[in-house]
Formats: sequence, C-alpha cells, structure tokens
Amino acid sequence: MAYDYEYFKAEVFKLTHIDLNAYKEKQMKRRIDTLIGKHEIKDYDKYVALLRTDKAAFEEFVNYLTINVSEFYRNPEQWVIMDKDVFPDLIKKFGKNLKIWSAACSTGDEPYSLVMALSKHLSLNQIRIDATDIDKQVIAKAKVGLYNDKSVASVPADLKKQYFTMVGPSFQISDQIKQRVTFKEHNLLKDPYPTGQHLIVCRNVLIYFTEEAKDEIFRKFYNSLAPGGVLFIGSTEQIINYKEIGFERKSSFFYVKPAK
Repeated sequence: MAYDYEYFKAEVFKLTHIDLNAYKEKQMKRRIDTLIGKHEIKDYDKYVALLRTDKAAFEEFVNYLTINVSEFYRNPEQWVIMDKDVFPDLIKKFGKNLKIWSAACSTGDEPYSLVMALSKHLSLNQIRIDATDIDKQVIAKAKVGLYNDKSVASVPADLKKQYFTMVGPSFQISDQIKQRVTFKEHNLLKDPYPTGQHLIVCRNVLIYFTEEAKDEIFRKFYNSLAPGGVLFIGSTEQIINYKEIGFERKSSFFYVKPAK
C-alpha cells in the first residue's frame, strides 16, 4: 500500500482519538486490511479519505475496529462468585447505593446482567449501573436491548422468564432492567475515569491491547476504585503485576483495592 500503517494510525487518531498503537499490531492490522479490501480500496490514504467524507463508512470502521463479542452471564461460574461472595461483601461494606461501572460494555449484555444479578440482593430502584464504550453504534444497540438466543443462553431461567419477551426469534430485555443502566461513550485510553467506584467490570477486552496499555488501564482502574472496591476481569485475562499495582487477588478474576 502506498501509505504505510504508521501514517494510517496517525490519521485514525486524528479522526477518532482511538490510539491503534495500544492494540496488538499484527492482529489489528489484519482486521483493518480485511475491511479496506471489502471496499476495494488498495491504499491507506484513499481509505482515510473515505472515512473523512462518508459517515456510514466511518461508523462501520469504528464498529469493526472495536471488538463486540459479548453475551449475558459470560462464564457463569464467575457470576456464581459474584452472587455468593462479591455482592454481599460490597453491600456490607458500602451499603445499598453501590457505584458500579461496566467499562467497555459493548452491546449491553454485561451491565444488564449486573442489574439482574444484583436484583437478587437489592430492589431494582436501588440499582444504578454506569456503562461505557468507545463505540456509539454498540451503545445504540445496547439501548435497544434486542438479543439473539446465543447471547442470552446463560441467563438463569427464572430471570429470562421475568425480564425478557420474545420478538420474533429475538429476546427483548424489559424496560425495568434498561432503566437501571446509563450508557455513554468513553475511551479507556484517553478519557478521565470516574472515582470512588465500588465495583468495576471490564471483561475480555484488554486481551487486544499491548502490555503497556493494559498496565496503564489496570492502574487507572485501581485509582478509580474506592478502598475496598473490586475489579472483575475476564476469564481470558490476568493482572500479572497486581501486587505491584496495589491489588489483592480475591479469586482468579476478582481483584480488591485494599481498604485503608
């Protein structure tokens, strides 16, 4: 291609504030080259020109760039730990008005799972989840709340019956659950982090980032938590230097910021 990938990364940052240097280059470049080829464009500069002038192409690019593989109650055994240990402990420490952040929330499966799981411990009107993602298209999908059978396969049967209705072959989540979640755009590498969080959930996203970017984000999560707060990460991830950052490991995928 006439213009190299370094040029492309710089131009993408100007357009989107997404820093492609934070992603594993070989994997991300392959994804981007596939998308460019789909448009039958051979040069990075021509594709950048398309992104500047074609809104649909720009939104397709951001949607394609961000990884949106999500499902409700992903890794159900981890949600059992949430139900039996994490939620009761957080409510004991912080009371019923928990500050919970679902970071890189994708199409909403995770924050909606949090609401349903918490509903076993609190009344719905006591639950508030802040959910963020870099991709406004997936946020729009999350607000609609329509999912296929694969996405909801791990939802406990009683909750599926209570909080979903069938719309054709799809499952529509109830307004009762949707009303407990506030969605907004957020870039984990660029934007300020909320403070005083009691629980941060960010799962199966950071595997696509470089080690340097992951370290930066985990440190920011640590600072974002209130003392005694918990970080819940994905089954494909680990924080190798968690002790250096200051975390204590509660179990394989739960890390606690020690109380002062």
